[in-house]
Amino acid sequence: MANQSTFRLLHTMIRVKDQDKSIDFYTRHLGMKVLRQKEFEGGCFTNTFIGYGDETSETVLELTYNWGQRELYSHGSGFGHLAVGVPDIYLTCSALEKEGVTILRAPGPMKHGTTVIAFIEDPDGYKIELIEG
Repeated sequence: MANQSTFRLLHTMIRVKDQDKSIDFYTRHLGMKVLRQKEFEGGCFTNTFIGYGDETSETVLELTYNWGQRELYSHGSGFGHLAVGVPDIYLTCSALEKEGVTILRAPGPMKHGTTVIAFIEDPDGYKIELIEG
């Protein structure tokens, strides 16, 4: 077996209904950058990789846009949420709420712990946990 100490998580992929709306959400509201984008004409889809740093060292998010998708995607019962660390969760949630972002759980300590968290929702209904720290 290969040396597992050199393994790392590369990306998480989610399917999005409206590519532009999703890119706007993650870049404008959560401060990510578009790292690369490629259209696959034969497969009728576009992959956009976004994140906070270079893919060679950071885990990123892959947004897959299937051309012509009409309905929202089912998230299934296995997917939970994405998590993003923020320095001031109360200020962040206040700013997001003013921008019309859905706050599913207001900031506060998590049950049975002291970590301060909140949950928001992206344009496709994916849950995003904000963690202060």
